[in-house]
Amino acid sequence: MTPPDELVRAVEATLFAAEEPLTAAQIALHLGFGDKPGEVRPALAELERHYRERGVRLVERGGRWHFETAPDLAHLLRREKEELRRLSRAATEVLAIVAYHEPVSRAEIEAIRGVQTGKGTLDVLLEAGWVRVAGRREVPGRPVIYATTPVFLDHFGLASLKELPGIDELRAAGLLDPVDEDMIETALGGGAGRGSPST
Repeated sequence: MTPPDELVRAVEATLFAAEEPLTAAQIALHLGFGDKPGEVRPALAELERHYRERGVRLVERGGRWHFETAPDLAHLLRREKEELRRLSRAATEVLAIVAYHEPVSRAEIEAIRGVQTGKGTLDVLLEAGWVRVAGRREVPGRPVIYATTPVFLDHFGLASLKELPGIDELRAAGLLDPVDEDMIETALGGGAGRGSPST
């Protein structure tokens, strides 16, 4: 068996070399533990503690682990990037509905919004990598259903969808335009407290 310190170093090296975030199962498989993610979880916990106060941190987002710059140092490393096209109001509404109600079909999105959703609106979210096709609903017509992605969680700094804010939190943070509150309340399922995605 690999000594604990060697295992921690091996997990650290694997994550540094990875081109994308990895699950514990992927790390275990890469290091020769087969289908035993529990073998690497103690090493991940130790690395998370070790990097907690450093310039980079080990974080878990949507079950995937990766290193990212500490939030208070992000301004030092900003590079010029091509800005993502600003989301239209329709795309913002659709993204909120998918996040709070996933998995959800286009018809369900339209029922919540009260208007038709153009194909281009969902295409923008799919191209951004924030929304994915999650399969088909087992009902007549078998409509496509949509869900968010790990990229969505990472972009918004969420470990899971359970961290999505509720309507009261959005209002308290001053992020709601009074004109938008009815739509947002509908998208969040009508209410106060922390939103929780439907299943």
